[in-house]
Amino acid sequence: SNVVTVIVAEVINVTVTWQDAANVTVSPGQTNAVLMFKVTNTGNGTEPFLLTGNATVAGDQFDPTLASIYLDTNSNGAYDSGTDTLYVPNVNNPNLAANGVVNFVNVFILANIPALGVVDGNLGFATLTATSKTGTGAAGTIFALQGDGGVDAIIGATTGTATATGKYVISSVLVSINKSATVSDVYGGTRAITGSTIRYSMTVTATGSGTAVGVVITDAIPAFTAYTAGTLKLNAGALTDNLDPDAGDVGGTTAGTVTVTLGNMTNLTAVQTILFDVTIN
Repeated sequence: SNVVTVIVAEVINVTVTWQDAANVTVSPGQTNAVLMFKVTNTGNGTEPFLLTGNATVAGDQFDPTLASIYLDTNSNGAYDSGTDTLYVPNVNNPNLAANGVVNFVNVFILANIPALGVVDGNLGFATLTATSKTGTGAAGTIFALQGDGGVDAIIGATTGTATATGKYVISSVLVSINKSATVSDVYGGTRAITGSTIRYSMTVTATGSGTAVGVVITDAIPAFTAYTAGTLKLNAGALTDNLDPDAGDVGGTTAGTVTVTLGNMTNLTAVQTILFDVTIN
């Protein structure tokens, strides 16, 4: 018999998937917030893909500003500044093999978050699109002799392009202080006269889904008063006046000022109460 030769054409297919396990938490004004995507060549030949990002996507509450796109150089699934490669369109398009361990690439979108006009819980979307450099079109579209190895290329079910959407969520925190004063005079009344005691009370709370890191409360001793030694308290526990390992001091960190360190605070942190007394000169 004569020899019958059948040449298998290249089928162009690609998928893009968002890889972060949950919405990526960001704070107002944050720069270079990272979203991770995976671009996979699901066709049957080696194919280069053009990558494009878009941070103006319908359906969110704010628009991030696209900063850059990086390729996961060391394939560790995490963005490494100074190690991963800045993507430049049509200069270093990922050329992905088929049916092997190198048929995908991790891609990072870095975006800047608006400093104003966003509140806790707002969502911002960004997309990554991978497009075959050979071509796109309806499934079944043929690009003659343009496939891997010079065979015909046929557009598969993905139409030669794919897009995935990643999501940022604003995680902000508001620390609120409520201060009150109670006056006790030397005659058992509540008049503010020489020798009267003023007890200041401050309650500190945190609201929102973020974390206030390293909260420090400072309060200057009012003019024409003198701090009453040994009266500084945090949550009913006495603090020393000196600058030492406990949470508070009077005049040690800043002259003439009460300083209390509360540490990290979230909306789950109990209300923090600070008390101290002064005497009217």
